[in-house]
Amino acid sequence: MKNRKRRNDIILAAGLIAAASVAALVMYLAAKPGDYALVTVGGKEWGKYPLDRDADVVISTEYGENRLVIKDGVAFVTEADCPDKLCVRQHSVKNGGEAIVCLPNKMTVRIVSDKDIVDIAG
Repeated sequence: MKNRKRRNDIILAAGLIAAASVAALVMYLAAKPGDYALVTVGGKEWGKYPLDRDADVVISTEYGENRLVIKDGVAFVTEADCPDKLCVRQHSVKNGGEAIVCLPNKMTVRIVSDKDIVDIAG
């Protein structure tokens, strides 16, 4: 009797942990509607691109040129004409607050979520 109760407790705990893990993984991997890549060049907004739509954007400015790709809910830089190409080697971004920076071309790609924006004028 005691062994059966212990076994059932272990099965219940394992099931709850598995369900919570699957739910957390789905939430982590899915780009949420309202999340977008905010591109700035020289500190000024250049464009906004939703993460839930694939895009291939060439950011061509007086400072240089970068290619931003958004695919499967993540954003990454595939090409740049800057000398060090650090922006190309940076990891893809998908979560609010993450960023890709190209210093020579003065370009930043930052992931922003609508839920992160606070309207104080309300």
